[in-house]
Amino acid sequence: MRVLVQRSLESSVTIDGICVGKISHGIVALVGFTQGDTIEDIQYCVNKLIRLRIFDDENGKMNQSILEHKGSVLSISQFTLYANTNKGNRPSYIDALASEEASKLYEIWNEELSKFVPVATGQFGADMKVSITNDGPITIWLESRKKYD
Repeated sequence: MRVLVQRSLESSVTIDGICVGKISHGIVALVGFTQGDTIEDIQYCVNKLIRLRIFDDENGKMNQSILEHKGSVLSISQFTLYANTNKGNRPSYIDALASEEASKLYEIWNEELSKFVPVATGQFGADMKVSITNDGPITIWLESRKKYD
Protein backbone atom coordinates (compact mmCIF):
# COMPACT_ATOMS: atom_id res chain seq x y z
CA MET A 1 0.00 0.00 0.00
CA ARG A 2 1.23 3.45 -0.90
CA VAL A 3 -0.06 6.80 0.25
CA LEU A 4 1.21 10.12 -1.06
CA VAL A 5 0.43 12.66 1.68
CA GLN A 6 0.18 16.36 0.90
CA ARG A 7 -0.47 19.04 3.50
CA SER A 8 -3.23 21.19 2.07
CA LEU A 9 -4.76 24.62 2.64
CA GLU A 10 -7.79 23.64 0.56
CA SER A 11 -8.49 20.90 -1.94
CA SER A 12 -11.38 19.46 -3.90
CA VAL A 13 -12.31 16.74 -6.35
CA THR A 14 -14.82 17.06 -9.17
CA ILE A 15 -16.40 14.49 -11.45
CA ASP A 16 -18.15 15.67 -14.63
CA GLY A 17 -17.97 19.25 -13.33
CA ILE A 18 -19.63 18.42 -9.99
CA CYS A 19 -17.68 18.80 -6.74
CA VAL A 20 -17.97 15.49 -4.87
CA GLY A 21 -15.41 16.13 -2.12
CA LYS A 22 -13.79 19.18 -0.56
CA ILE A 23 -11.66 20.08 2.47
CA SER A 24 -10.57 23.46 3.80
CA HIS A 25 -7.37 22.47 5.61
CA GLY A 26 -5.71 19.16 6.28
CA ILE A 27 -4.28 16.40 4.14
CA VAL A 28 -4.80 15.11 0.64
CA ALA A 29 -4.09 11.37 0.61
CA LEU A 30 -3.52 9.77 -2.79
CA VAL A 31 -3.93 6.03 -2.11
CA GLY A 32 -2.85 2.99 -4.11
CA PHE A 33 -2.88 -0.76 -3.47
CA THR A 34 -0.86 -3.74 -4.69
CA GLN A 35 -1.00 -7.54 -4.43
CA GLY A 36 -0.86 -8.81 -0.87
CA ASP A 37 -2.19 -5.65 0.78
CA THR A 38 -4.34 -6.38 3.82
CA ILE A 39 -6.30 -4.64 6.56
CA GLU A 40 -3.04 -4.59 8.53
CA ASP A 41 -1.42 -2.49 5.79
CA ILE A 42 -4.38 -0.12 5.90
CA GLN A 43 -4.24 0.18 9.69
CA TYR A 44 -0.50 0.80 9.56
CA CYS A 45 -0.88 3.63 7.02
CA VAL A 46 -3.90 5.15 8.81
CA ASN A 47 -1.97 5.23 12.09
CA LYS A 48 1.07 6.76 10.37
CA LEU A 49 -1.01 9.38 8.58
CA ILE A 50 -2.98 10.57 11.61
CA ARG A 51 0.19 10.84 13.72
CA LEU A 52 2.49 12.52 11.18
CA ARG A 53 3.68 15.75 12.76
CA ILE A 54 3.49 17.96 9.68
CA PHE A 55 1.42 20.89 10.96
CA ASP A 56 2.86 23.96 12.66
CA ASP A 57 2.48 24.45 16.39
CA GLU A 58 2.13 27.87 18.05
CA ASN A 59 5.88 28.43 17.54
CA GLY A 60 5.79 27.74 13.80
CA LYS A 61 7.49 24.37 14.18
CA MET A 62 6.09 21.29 12.40
CA ASN A 63 5.10 19.52 15.57
CA GLN A 64 1.37 18.76 15.32
CA SER A 65 -0.55 15.90 13.77
CA ILE A 66 -3.80 16.26 11.88
CA LEU A 67 -5.56 15.20 15.08
CA GLU A 68 -4.15 18.18 16.97
CA HIS A 69 -4.60 20.47 13.97
CA LYS A 70 -8.29 19.48 13.70
CA GLY A 71 -8.03 19.03 9.95
CA SER A 72 -9.74 16.82 7.39
CA VAL A 73 -8.52 14.35 4.77
CA LEU A 74 -9.39 14.32 1.09
CA SER A 75 -8.86 10.67 0.08
CA ILE A 76 -8.32 9.91 -3.61
CA SER A 77 -7.81 6.44 -5.10
CA GLN A 78 -4.68 6.48 -7.26
CA PHE A 79 -3.61 3.23 -8.96
CA THR A 80 -0.86 5.13 -10.80
CA LEU A 81 1.18 5.20 -7.57
CA TYR A 82 2.24 1.70 -8.64
CA ALA A 83 3.44 2.78 -12.09
CA ASN A 84 6.62 1.03 -13.16
CA THR A 85 8.74 3.16 -15.49
CA ASN A 86 11.87 0.99 -15.60
CA LYS A 87 11.32 -0.16 -19.19
CA GLY A 88 10.56 2.23 -22.00
CA ASN A 89 8.51 5.39 -21.73
CA ARG A 90 5.03 3.98 -21.23
CA PRO A 91 4.35 3.20 -17.55
CA SER A 92 3.25 -0.31 -16.64
CA TYR A 93 0.56 -0.69 -13.99
CA ILE A 94 0.93 -4.43 -13.53
CA ASP A 95 1.85 -3.92 -9.86
CA ALA A 96 -1.42 -2.08 -9.12
CA LEU A 97 -4.08 -4.25 -7.52
CA ALA A 98 -7.02 -5.28 -9.72
CA SER A 99 -9.88 -2.80 -9.63
CA GLU A 100 -12.45 -4.93 -7.76
CA GLU A 101 -10.06 -5.80 -4.93
CA ALA A 102 -8.56 -2.30 -4.77
CA SER A 103 -12.04 -0.78 -4.55
CA LYS A 104 -12.83 -2.89 -1.47
CA LEU A 105 -9.56 -1.92 0.21
CA TYR A 106 -10.14 1.74 -0.62
CA GLU A 107 -13.55 1.56 1.10
CA ILE A 108 -11.96 -0.01 4.18
CA TRP A 109 -9.21 2.64 4.15
CA ASN A 110 -11.80 5.42 4.17
CA GLU A 111 -13.84 3.73 6.91
CA GLU A 112 -10.77 3.24 9.12
CA LEU A 113 -9.52 6.79 8.54
CA SER A 114 -12.95 8.30 9.28
CA LYS A 115 -12.79 6.83 12.79
CA PHE A 116 -10.21 9.55 13.55
CA VAL A 117 -10.79 12.53 11.21
CA PRO A 118 -13.42 13.84 8.81
CA VAL A 119 -12.87 12.29 5.36
CA ALA A 120 -14.03 13.53 1.96
CA THR A 121 -13.49 11.27 -1.03
CA GLY A 122 -13.50 11.04 -4.75
CA GLN A 123 -15.09 8.09 -6.53
CA PHE A 124 -13.08 4.95 -7.15
CA GLY A 125 -12.36 4.45 -10.85
CA ALA A 126 -13.92 7.74 -11.95
CA ASP A 127 -12.24 10.34 -14.15
CA MET A 128 -11.60 12.87 -11.39
CA LYS A 129 -10.21 16.39 -11.48
CA VAL A 130 -8.34 17.02 -8.23
CA SER A 131 -7.42 20.54 -7.18
CA ILE A 132 -4.79 20.69 -4.44
CA THR A 133 -3.38 23.77 -2.75
CA ASN A 134 -0.28 22.13 -1.29
CA ASP A 135 0.79 23.97 1.86
CA GLY A 136 4.53 24.33 2.29
CA PRO A 137 4.81 22.44 0.00
CA ILE A 138 4.78 19.40 2.27
CA THR A 139 4.60 16.06 0.44
CA ILE A 140 5.43 12.75 2.15
CA TRP A 141 5.46 9.17 0.87
CA LEU A 142 4.06 6.38 3.07
CA GLU A 143 4.46 2.74 2.15
CA SER A 144 3.20 -0.13 4.29
CA ARG A 145 5.81 -2.58 2.99
CA LYS A 146 8.52 -0.41 4.54
CA LYS A 147 7.25 -1.38 7.99
CA TYR A 148 8.71 -4.83 7.43
CA ASP A 149 12.21 -3.57 6.55
